[in-house]
Amino acid sequence: MKRWLWWLALPLVAAQPSELSRIRTIYLLPMGHGLDQYLAGSLTRMGVFQVVADPKQADAVFTDHLGEAFEQRMNELYPPQPAQAPSEKQDQQESRSKAAAREEAPRISSWGRGRGTIFLVDARTRMVLWSTYQRPRNSSPDEIERTARRIAERLKRDLQKK
Repeated sequence: MKRWLWWLALPLVAAQPSELSRIRTIYLLPMGHGLDQYLAGSLTRMGVFQVVADPKQADAVFTDHLGEAFEQRMNELYPPQPAQAPSEKQDQQESRSKAAAREEAPRISSWGRGRGTIFLVDARTRMVLWSTYQRPRNSSPDEIERTARRIAERLKRDLQKK
């Protein structure tokens, strides 16, 4: 019986990431139905985070999808730092592999866009720091605004728990 109760408590511990408290600035990737615009306004109005237009200045990124396309976008916004200076041969190999990757058809992610789940991802470590499910009832501007406000309120409550 005690083992069963421990499994119930696990999601409560996992739901409060310690890294969330260090986030000050965020960048929002485009989301379905313009949710990113409404969410930026709600987060700013409520003073939850400072929203930046330059992703290089952001501590974290809001997105409504994860997967290979998201990883590629993060690599474009935050290129990985090279460990050492590559030689010319390595440069040629990398340029060939990049060209082949561009020619390859994009893979479809199992993480759909605009399904109601919002993720806050650390820009440096690429860890999901926080997420919530808040699906709008329809795509009207008023409903998208209400959804963005509920997301911001939930995030603010979760930050105050820390």
